[in-house]
Amino acid sequence: MANYSSSDSSALNRAFHALGDATRRGVLAQLALGEAPVSKLAEPYDMALPTFLQHLKVLEAGGLVSSRKKGRVRLCRLEAARLAELKNWITQYEQAWSARLDRLDDFLNENDPNKDT
Repeated sequence: MANYSSSDSSALNRAFHALGDATRRGVLAQLALGEAPVSKLAEPYDMALPTFLQHLKVLEAGGLVSSRKKGRVRLCRLEAARLAELKNWITQYEQAWSARLDRLDDFLNENDPNKDT
């Protein structure tokens, strides 16, 4: 398993925090379809624009979304590289725990008093 520095750990924490809210996950789903203006991203949500902008701020802090200004419009896009990093982190732990559980299963099967030999 890879070791993560303190700054890497903080970045992971911010990204996972950003994923912890349904609104923000919904925004990511919208952005998976392509770059979109903030106004379009906010449409499905029954909240004031400043509140929605706070969600975008959390997504940007987590490295999951970036934005740029084009004229008077702010466009947002998904940062797929950050999602790939999160997936890799999860995969490492899934593999480690899967191996541990396999070893536990083997141990329990070998030491099962009810097992016919």
